[in-house]
Amino acid sequence: MIQTLAWGAVLRFLQALLQATPTILVGLLVAGVFRRLLEHAGTRRLFGQPSARSLLKAWLVGMLLPVCSLGVLPVVREMRKAGVAGGAILAFGLTAPLFNPISVLYGLTLSEPVVILAFTGCSLLIVTVMGIVWDRLFSDTAVREAAPPQAAYGIRRMLAVAVSAAQSLLGTSSAFILIGLAGVGLLSLFLPPGSMQQAAEPDDRWAPLFMALVITPAYATPMTAMVQLASMFQHGNSVGAAFALLVLGAGTNLGLIAWMLVTYGGRRTAVWFGLLWTLVVFLAYGVNRPLHPPGVASAGHTHAFDDLCTPFSPGETAPLSATVRALRDSTAGHELQGLYLLAMLAMAGLCLHASGRLTQLEAWLNQPRASAAGGYDWVLPGPVLGGVTLLLVVGLSIFGCYVFYPPPDEIFEELRLANTEVVAGAYTGDWDSAAFWVPIQQDWVRKLRVSTFLRGHELSRYQRAKAEVLLDHLEQLEHHIDVPQTEATRARGKDQARLVGQAYRRFRAAHLALTRQAE
Repeated sequence: MIQTLAWGAVLRFLQALLQATPTILVGLLVAGVFRRLLEHAGTRRLFGQPSARSLLKAWLVGMLLPVCSLGVLPVVREMRKAGVAGGAILAFGLTAPLFNPISVLYGLTLSEPVVILAFTGCSLLIVTVMGIVWDRLFSDTAVREAAPPQAAYGIRRMLAVAVSAAQSLLGTSSAFILIGLAGVGLLSLFLPPGSMQQAAEPDDRWAPLFMALVITPAYATPMTAMVQLASMFQHGNSVGAAFALLVLGAGTNLGLIAWMLVTYGGRRTAVWFGLLWTLVVFLAYGVNRPLHPPGVASAGHTHAFDDLCTPFSPGETAPLSATVRALRDSTAGHELQGLYLLAMLAMAGLCLHASGRLTQLEAWLNQPRASAAGGYDWVLPGPVLGGVTLLLVVGLSIFGCYVFYPPPDEIFEELRLANTEVVAGAYTGDWDSAAFWVPIQQDWVRKLRVSTFLRGHELSRYQRAKAEVLLDHLEQLEHHIDVPQTEATRARGKDQARLVGQAYRRFRAAHLALTRQAE
């Protein structure tokens, strides 16, 4: 039993780490840009003096940068070194993990767009109120460390950004990141498998409060949080619980709280977090009823929180092999690429430290700046390069939308494969395979709406209805997979698989027919 729980915690830790690697890399890059290109003076100018305008800037910058609540840690540390006001630091640190262009587009397909827009407005209200209160109560928290040496012009300035990112990764930022990831593993120790499936029912008045309590030590990337919201809206769960899940699940983690304790002390951290928790619960109850999607009946459960619970049942006899198998099945290609890049950055930093060449490298990078040679050899100010780099990060995030949401033809090819695997798995009794492919097919159905929107079109009401029918049948099949298997349940599972196949063919036919009419 203890071995099963331990391996389950290890699995949750590693899954969270893999999901976080791309956004951690972005956070390290942004921190390096702040330090070596914008420099301290430029970073202070970006966010401005303590005011409501400064908080709005922090909110907007946070909305555009694709970082998570772990990737934001090196950035907020650099902002503090630059002397940015505490209110703006915390506003950025809370907003940046909640939304990015990819997750917002996905969120707009979950329910009525007004829900995500309301969540966005509520996040602005939270960071504004908290920032103003913080700057009024703790106006002395802004510090200004000595500015780093200016890197020489040319390629050395860009290389200095990479060196700064490697140093940040090998510094205390990694300790706080590991603390944040540890919260995911620790939470799984206290939540048995399936224990959260009835935790967010719309008629449960305690659902938003309970969610706020449970989700605080968790960690989720913006995209993971949006997928969880998708499942909650599909099941007709509590909207207030969904809001608490987004703000406290994606916006905070134990690592961020630990950084605040070390940086600002226990009393100030308690005031900040107490105010955050109060505002989140208050707004969660405020939006719970008005934003509940009309016409959506509660399914009586949800699978949105299964990833928070212990992944293995007490009867699991081979937890190590199950951990390896689950990790292999759940890891996406871009997560592995992010892990490789993160490992390469860490190895480069370790080699520099071990060889004693770091001091020499920094001396070379920080040689006195010479004047430009003239002609086409222009000297661009550091803040200009920093601003261009940040815009490039935002541009790559927008470009990533088109990669993450490929053209409809490609999506239907993926849907065909997933549907084949789902139906074949249910017919042959390979329930593990069916359980693996069901959420993949559900995800591709939701991505189709975003893909269509990005390319200047929108699914008709008829197409959306066919998509909902397919999602409902997939959900029913998932229920059959979860129950103990008998001859009767296996027969019902085959019948449900047949309905899934029929619903998929009708959904595809509806899309193709209306697409031909549009052409």
